[in-house]
Amino acid sequence: MKQKSSEDKPVEATLLTEFDIHLFKEGKHYHLYNKLGSHLMEYMGTKGVYFAVWAPNAESVSVMGDFNNWSKESHKMRSRWDNSGIWEVFIPEAKKGSLYKYFIRSNNGYEAEKGDPFAFSWETPPHTASMVWDLENTWKDKLWMEDRKKKEGKAQPYSVYELHLGSWKRVPEDGLRSLTYRELAEDLPKYIKEMGFTHVEFMPVMEHPFFGSWGYQITGYFAPSSRFGSPQDFMYLIDKLHQEGIGVILDWVPSHFPNDMHGLHYFDGTFLYEHADPKKGFHPDWQSYIFNYGRNEVRAFLISNALFWLDKFHADGLRVDAVASMLYLDYSRKEGEWEPNEFGGRENLEAISFLKEFNEVVYREFPDTVTIAEESTAWPMVSKPTYIGGLGFGMKWMMGWMHDTLEYFSKDPVHRRHHQNTITFSTTYAFTENFMLPLSHDEVVYGKHSIINKMPGDEWNKFANLRTLYAYMYAHPGTKLLFMGAEFGQFSEWNHDSSLEWHLTEQDRHKQIQETLKELNKIYKDEPAFYEKTFSHEGFEWIDINDDENSIISFLRKGNDRKDDVLVICNFTPVPRENYRIGANEKGSWKEIFNSDDSRFGGSGVRNNDKVHTEDIAAHHREQSLSLTIPPMGVVYMKKD
Repeated sequence: MKQKSSEDKPVEATLLTEFDIHLFKEGKHYHLYNKLGSHLMEYMGTKGVYFAVWAPNAESVSVMGDFNNWSKESHKMRSRWDNSGIWEVFIPEAKKGSLYKYFIRSNNGYEAEKGDPFAFSWETPPHTASMVWDLENTWKDKLWMEDRKKKEGKAQPYSVYELHLGSWKRVPEDGLRSLTYRELAEDLPKYIKEMGFTHVEFMPVMEHPFFGSWGYQITGYFAPSSRFGSPQDFMYLIDKLHQEGIGVILDWVPSHFPNDMHGLHYFDGTFLYEHADPKKGFHPDWQSYIFNYGRNEVRAFLISNALFWLDKFHADGLRVDAVASMLYLDYSRKEGEWEPNEFGGRENLEAISFLKEFNEVVYREFPDTVTIAEESTAWPMVSKPTYIGGLGFGMKWMMGWMHDTLEYFSKDPVHRRHHQNTITFSTTYAFTENFMLPLSHDEVVYGKHSIINKMPGDEWNKFANLRTLYAYMYAHPGTKLLFMGAEFGQFSEWNHDSSLEWHLTEQDRHKQIQETLKELNKIYKDEPAFYEKTFSHEGFEWIDINDDENSIISFLRKGNDRKDDVLVICNFTPVPRENYRIGANEKGSWKEIFNSDDSRFGGSGVRNNDKVHTEDIAAHHREQSLSLTIPPMGVVYMKKD
């Protein structure tokens, strides 16, 4: 490749080898971020930037930027000789921080100024240029990364705090602007640690032009949003979280991308990243474009992107958005708006193949991380290994549990006895997948009300119901996820344009909800019965599922050792129950280790004595039983003394 430098001397440089091109064409190059895009380098003693972009249907491509007065002609790229469709050039005038775009003239006459799909940084929206940057960083999370490796394959608690970077906290003194990555690094790790969550999950941090998309309409897949700082600033935030023992899960969106003209859409004058056929390539719900999972280069782009965040940013997991929309050709489409696969079915075979490959590659290269599917249908074996026919995810969001639970809790307690099956049904399929229980951002927007305002009754009952909901959730099999603001009972729906209502945490009832969550997170981590067998039926045993008259359920959670068993009793009405008999598997004494009606949580203080001994009275098909006091609208955890 030759390009005139400022000294009018020929300059030759390339980062791409023939093997790179072979892998790229095969769809097996999983580290494209090291090769494509813009990279600072030195060639023949000259410092500059190497640019490489995939645009196979372009007639010409040039780099326009602030280093050449945005000229469309002065720095033309050369098309490689290997039919890869990659264009490249070395530009001595460019440097770190240079702004640029690709000017693409297609062989069909189309012209466009495009951002770099592999750029590590972008201008802050609404500006749309890419920025030359590097990913140099001195990490200080060695202990975390080593510990993560040691825990690989072992059962561990996942208590996840879902967070939107732009609206967690804002700065009133500065026009209510969002916190920067570095400001978040001062406040967030301390708060997450104090609350006891094991992980934070960031809604999409990748660069996106429209703030109101919450990050789900991405143009810069390889760049953290510059709204909050530089890539190194985001690394600093992750590093600080790791140093406090907190894992980081990133929301990842391989399902669709927006039609912004500086983005991936119609990139080289053709449908390059997306399907040409709108029946496969256009998403009617989100007015966005669907990746062509059958194209090798697109698969390599997406899998490289997944690995990029695990590799360069030390992310501990990826939550994959909208998996259901990828799996079904008829997703959100009417008859005549979709075409069946080669076997006449509605399954998107290319997307299925892609998801399997994505999971295989992630777990091969980063086996101590996790992938989590947001999948809302009954698709089988989402979180089972690919070698037995699964999609290969580590976990799947339990959307059925979320829907049924919120529906049940929205009912007046007097009517709940008619809906016992709603709150117990989830255990009939709880072990078909590795489930995560989500109370996510989707449940507190668009008129659905905040979590606490889904609860019926007056203020006391709303808070009692909320404590009961959380205590039931933490005892239910599966890992946990809670959206920000729900941990202190924010009354308003989430608004991405403002801060959470932190002033509420100065009020007793909201503080007490925080205290409830702190205690639940502590017990969740301290009690092996709650996480060691959370994905297995061996970790769960019903005591009584049938007391619909009192709207009470009781069950055991089990760990690897029987002494770790925890007995859970949930009372979904505001009526206390004295001398309530619960069957026990063996003789002994039990002690109360948690009571959501504890006065320190804002409850009425109805508790059991320090020790409760079994009696030789049969109950629930067991020879022994306990006589307990069940608090009103409360959940009790009991453990063998």
